Amino acid sequence: MCTAISIKGNNHYFGRNLDLEKRYGESIVITPRNYIFRYKSGEIERRHFAIIGTALVVENYPLYFDGTNEYGLSVAGLNFVGNAYLSAREDPNKINLAPYEILPYILGKCRSVDESEEFIKKINIVDKRFTDNLQNAQLHWMISDKSKSITWENTQDGSIIYPNPIGVLTNNPPFDYQMMNLNNYMGLSSAEPINKFSDKVKLENYSRGMGALGLPGDNSSVSRFVRCSFNKLNSRINGLENEEITQFFHILSSVEQIEGTVMVGNNYERTQYSSCCNTDTGEYFYKTYENSQINAIKMHNENLDSDKLISYKMGVSQQIRYAN
Repeated sequence: MCTAISIKGNNHYFGRNLDLEKRYGESIVITPRNYIFRYKSGEIERRHFAIIGTALVVENYPLYFDGTNEYGLSVAGLNFVGNAYLSAREDPNKINLAPYEILPYILGKCRSVDESEEFIKKINIVDKRFTDNLQNAQLHWMISDKSKSITWENTQDGSIIYPNPIGVLTNNPPFDYQMMNLNNYMGLSSAEPINKFSDKVKLENYSRGMGALGLPGDNSSVSRFVRCSFNKLNSRINGLENEEITQFFHILSSVEQIEGTVMVGNNYERTQYSSCCNTDTGEYFYKTYENSQINAIKMHNENLDSDKLISYKMGVSQQIRYAN
């Protein structure tokens, strides 16, 4: 269960909540231009665009959850269990990629959403694991630049690219249903409501915020999609960078999973981390469930022509500033 958003203010920002019942030892990972990607198809990529994002590094390979490249193109993979389709065999007429290879392949080669769409049309997603003990995640993807966003879903019905005009993605059901479902909430507003119930009874507002009565508050992916879309589209985001980043995290916080509220087997799902990348500057901001302080890593402060991964462990200890 996750939520991703893309927002354009004075800068463009892209980020997500990663909602899972456990941690995987993820880090903020910068992949420089000369790091060698070896794909399951046998293709070797020795030179590509630099990437920053959150990844699990296994055998010196970055398994990215989300990322942004040096040109500001961003990708996040979100769980799409039961609907995502993985091919059992390679297609000789396609670019054959395992699910974990999608993000580095697109961000390594594309400068924009438009360029990524051309590659997506050629991709066949194959069920090849990174290692025998790591199952492939069932995913769909949001891909964004400062001009537009798309959602890409690969199902039994085929590979489908949806325009994503609101810049929000959660999980199931498929994206076309999520967009259709927003019609059920077109009456919501940030303004105070007026009485349309009947002119025969006097009704008045007794609280602020009543224009959004009916906005769903549960943790399901359908409800999070509606709630996040409403909060994002009605939020005021224009301001100084620090103000925009703060607002970005507030929007993600409105759909975060609080430990104890979503049971998964004998465990509880929670928002393990929230991220926000300023795609114009390559600065990657994050906070974790345990540490609500916003932390930052600057991609362009590193040697982006290196051939070695650069990794920063996430801070998971709460930072409290005492005033006295």
